[in-house]
Order: sequence, then structure tokens, then C-alpha cells
Amino acid sequence: MMALHPLYKWSKDLKETDQKMPVLFIGHGSPMNGIEDNEFSQKWHRLGKEIPKPKAVLVISAHWLTQGTHVTAMENPKTIHDFGGFPQALFEVQYPAKGSPELALETQKIITSTSVGLDHDWGLDHGTWTIVRHMYPDADIPVLQLSIDYKKPPQYHFDLAKELASLRKKGVLIIGSGNMVHNLRMVAWDKLNEPEFGYDWAQEINTVFKNKISSGDAQSMINYQKLGSAAQLAIPTPDHYYPLLYTLGLQEKKDAVSFFNDKAVGGSLTMTSVQFG
Repeated sequence: MMALHPLYKWSKDLKETDQKMPVLFIGHGSPMNGIEDNEFSQKWHRLGKEIPKPKAVLVISAHWLTQGTHVTAMENPKTIHDFGGFPQALFEVQYPAKGSPELALETQKIITSTSVGLDHDWGLDHGTWTIVRHMYPDADIPVLQLSIDYKKPPQYHFDLAKELASLRKKGVLIIGSGNMVHNLRMVAWDKLNEPEFGYDWAQEINTVFKNKISSGDAQSMINYQKLGSAAQLAIPTPDHYYPLLYTLGLQEKKDAVSFFNDKAVGGSLTMTSVQFG
């Protein structure tokens, strides 16, 4: 019985309420957004003030790809600097948010379609901390990550997300962190500072994605390979796209849909982000 105590405490402390937390898909872009004061990071900062203060944050990051599904379960997740070639100042950033073993157990419990591992090794990668440190600079809210089982198809991730729905009513902010359009091989590095420069195909598919999301056509987003050559260029690998499917799986019919940071960067990336609810 003692082993169940943390889970009981979490469930007791986080009773369902009539107010659901929103769900966010955030285009995180370059790790430098984690320390730069720019239009993207400023919007993340405003978001932290605009939405209800969560009791915890659960992030599905494009940068934690695993075999099987896992959730961070440690008390003090480390800040992971999973990149190279950036200024030393970026490597020196620490985001000392607490974890929540209790929420990890709750997450493990409510996902019944697969076995969820409790992870004590990962931490918070840059798909998480570069965003959350702007939203909650005091690091006073527990932050966890849910991994992406990279061997599973798109439908799996969409369906798995639905099992997390009860957390929205328990004060948990769920964030998918990736990029809708993410083709690093085609980045125009010489035009990174050219505002809103996007290749025609990137602008085209970004508009298609927004229209599908706005109309509630999740199935087309799941079957993105059928959306033509522009979609294939936008998603050469699905790592940065799968977090979007988690947020679509959590969308409910009554949720308002709004877009923000809707801009192209370097031709083949978009920062387009979505709030549901």
C-alpha cells in the first residue's frame, strides 16, 4: 500500500475541475530561442501570463525519441544541452524546475494501450526548457516529458494522446514541441535573418496544415503523407511533426483554435504554433 501513496496523493490534490487547461503545440525552432529576446520568446513569455497557471507541465518533445513510451519520473530533472555549435552561454543555461514522480505514476496509470516506462535518466531537453523557461522563468512548476515511440505510426501517437485527456482537468498543461515544417537539409542559412522568408512549398503546406487544423480534419493530418510533395518536403522525418499529432489528439470539439508565431524561418522551417482551448 505504501507504494501507492504518491499516486493517491496526486489524484487527491488534483481533482477534476470544470475548467480545462489549454493544449499547446509550439514551434520551438533554434535552441537560441531559449536565450534570445525575440518575437517568438516574447510570445512564450506572454502565454505564461495569459493562460491559467498550471499545476504541472507535460511536454512531448521532438528530441526524445525512444523505443517504447516513457515518462520522466525523477524529482529533479537535469537540463539537457542536446545540441552543438552554439555559443557557450546556451550551454550554461540551467532550468531547475522540479519533476513530479506522482504525475509520472498518474500518467503511467491512465495510459492503458501500452506499457509506460518510468524514466530516471533523461531530463528536460531543449525542446522543453527553451520554451518553458520563458513561460515560467521562476521554474516554480513541475515539468515532465513524455517520450515519442519512434517506431510507431502517426495514428498511434494521435490515439495515445487521447488517453491523456483527463490531465487537462487536473491542471496539467500539455505541450507538443516541434515544428510543423522542419527540413534542416534545405535551410537557406544566408537568409535566416530575412523576415518570414519561406520557400513556396513551405508556405503552401503550412497553409494547408492550418486549414486542416482549423476545420478539425485530424485524419488528414495523421495521413500527412497523402498531402502531396510539399508535405514530403516539410516532413522528411516525422520527429518534429509527431508532437503536433499529440496536441491534435487532445483537441476537443468545443476548443477554440488560435495560431501564433505563424512565420517561416530560413525558407524550410515554420514556427507556426497552435493553442487549443
